[in-house]
Amino acid sequence: MSDDNSVRIRPATTADAAVVARVHMTSRAAAMPYLPPQTRDHQQVTRWIEEVVLRTCRVWVAVRETGIVGYAALEGDTLEHLYLRPDMRRQGIGTALLDEVRRHSPDGVSLHVFQQNTEARTFYERHGFRVLATGDGRGNMENLPDMTLRWTPDRPR
Repeated sequence: MSDDNSVRIRPATTADAAVVARVHMTSRAAAMPYLPPQTRDHQQVTRWIEEVVLRTCRVWVAVRETGIVGYAALEGDTLEHLYLRPDMRRQGIGTALLDEVRRHSPDGVSLHVFQQNTEARTFYERHGFRVLATGDGRGNMENLPDMTLRWTPDRPR
């Protein structure tokens, strides 16, 4: 008997780019309705995933029997992206992806989040991230107030 709720985390490949792009687009639209409408189509976002994200970041996908349901992209020690299909939220998948990112970042992880994105802020704070700085939006393409968060592992004393 297989558990179709189990999730497997694996490194992303170029073959995953189109599905990762779809997850990215649908998640942003659902989770951040305050963002301006997406002007890039699926093909353009897929090309960006292939040519930028997969080349500059370590990327992992969360896979269930139904296929890829989320992804995380880590550049250096910065979590650039963590997105889930909207119907896959609150099932432990984001935590599984974040755990994988943290395994690959023994000295800690930073990320940026929009101040309006209270659900993401709550998620990261629940996982031990703390606010390092706040910004007025001049540092991001969307010109929206943001925050820098950081997780640092507990060190034995």
